[in-house]
Amino acid sequence: MKGQSRKKPLLIGIGVLIILAVVVLAAYIFLKPDTQKGSKEVTIKVINMAGEEKSYVVKTDAEFLRQVMDEAEGLTYDGAEDATGYMVSTVNGETADYNIDGAYWGFFINGEYCNYGITQQPVSDGDVFSIEYTKG
Repeated sequence: MKGQSRKKPLLIGIGVLIILAVVVLAAYIFLKPDTQKGSKEVTIKVINMAGEEKSYVVKTDAEFLRQVMDEAEGLTYDGAEDATGYMVSTVNGETADYNIDGAYWGFFINGEYCNYGITQQPVSDGDVFSIEYTKG
């Protein structure tokens, strides 16, 4: 009898973990951003600390912003992967360091703040992205 009483909470715990895993997977499947397959033209505008703007027009089959940034001729960026995704710290040789002066690179799509990081932000034909040096 003692052995059975110890197994019951363990089985309940395993059951709860399985249910949670299914719920998380379902949420990801239903809430992940939709992507557009096929050829598209995307514009990326970089606005640096001085307010100067440089534009890149990319013809691509990419589905996410990071892929488009990789294909944009002349656009360079650097950053680091963290728990929330890829954090861009440097664009075209200019570094924004929040820890020093509250600066960061803000990402916008068609005039609205991006809802996703660059690895998950979907792109569609005609999208205009802005990468703006921003001081908080």
